[in-house]
Amino acid sequence: MPVFSVPYYKGIMEIELPEKNLKGVLISKAADYKTNLREKEIVERALDNPIGSKSLEELVKDKKNMVIITSDHTRPVPSKITIPILLTRIRRVNPNIDIKILIAAGLHRPTTKEEMVEKFGETLVKNENIICHKAKDKDNLLKIGILPSGGELWINKLAVETELLISEGFIEPHFFAGFSGGRKSILPGISGAETIMANHCSEFINSENSRTGKLFNNPIHGDMLYAAKASKLAFILNVALDKDKKIISAFAGDSEFAHNKGCEFVSKFYGVSGTKSDIVVTTNGGYPLDQNVYQAVKGMTAGESLCRDGGVIIMIASCCDGHGGESFYRNVADAKNPKELLSKILKVSKKDTVPDQWEFQILARILNKHKVIIVTDMCYPKIIEDMHMYHARDFKRALELAFEIVGKDAEITLIPDGVSSIVEAIHNEG
Repeated sequence: MPVFSVPYYKGIMEIELPEKNLKGVLISKAADYKTNLREKEIVERALDNPIGSKSLEELVKDKKNMVIITSDHTRPVPSKITIPILLTRIRRVNPNIDIKILIAAGLHRPTTKEEMVEKFGETLVKNENIICHKAKDKDNLLKIGILPSGGELWINKLAVETELLISEGFIEPHFFAGFSGGRKSILPGISGAETIMANHCSEFINSENSRTGKLFNNPIHGDMLYAAKASKLAFILNVALDKDKKIISAFAGDSEFAHNKGCEFVSKFYGVSGTKSDIVVTTNGGYPLDQNVYQAVKGMTAGESLCRDGGVIIMIASCCDGHGGESFYRNVADAKNPKELLSKILKVSKKDTVPDQWEFQILARILNKHKVIIVTDMCYPKIIEDMHMYHARDFKRALELAFEIVGKDAEITLIPDGVSSIVEAIHNEG
């Protein structure tokens, strides 16, 4: 049988798929993208050629203070490379500027000291002023407007009170915002809990335009754009990564224009297409994105795109950090079945959105039409089973379970990196 290596935790998992069942392997062009430039050179070149904006150096001149927004521990942003480059350029023209690094945690748990060291490096953590955003800390939030959705826009007061606000991050397909990066540093990154929940309401999540790779008429994206402009996000540095989390391109400049260029690049290199299958095998791209069930829902949506109704999605994800959120877990586990949960969520108004609702809404949507098997040897099986999914300790057992559900003649499609793929279903299966 053909053997494939797929990302799992901080390494790979080798899986065997029977050739007679294998319908396709969907690998994006990004996996084989080659460049002669080193990662630092790619970043420096982007900063030398800002898109729709003055240079970073021009922006920091004569400023007394600034805030750099960065991603948290759940995102593979190569901050060990990008942050030192930003700091060097800033201090070269303004040695005395006060710089705060604000971790855009959204509603995630705070990043631990150990995770900061892993993300930024020990020297940077020791020498820089790094603050983790807390979405529920109302004392450290300020209201700066009303979102197109009608929700109040509350963001971290450090971002409001600073003279210059910039952000760094990375662009990849996102399962309801279209793409990550850019404006997402503000919303949900450094926004208040109520603001995030208004933006992530059931109506917006249910929109056919709130899907992977879609920005046009995406109501969630519309709110995020407004938030970036209202917060005066002046400059961004966003990178695109390959399957090994290495930088293959970078985009710097205006928060909207530079982000759009990055999204165009990602669309071109991360798109894959295939026809519907009975079984879809996918992953969440390995660590850090595969560290809990909450994050693994993103990769499941890639499987959802190509899985026939009644079919099976095999999600390979370590879930080493468990379910990823008590509210997320309890709402799914306490539901009689996914259909009942989905029906209940769709009746919730914008103002009554609850934490993690968007995540269990999407999971319920997937489970309403498909069976999901999570392959992991690092998560307590009962957590997965409580959430109306199947657990398999290894891939061999997962495939056996899948065949029991849909039959031994089932067609299989493999998407090695579901979280980084923009999946298009081809409907002319004849």
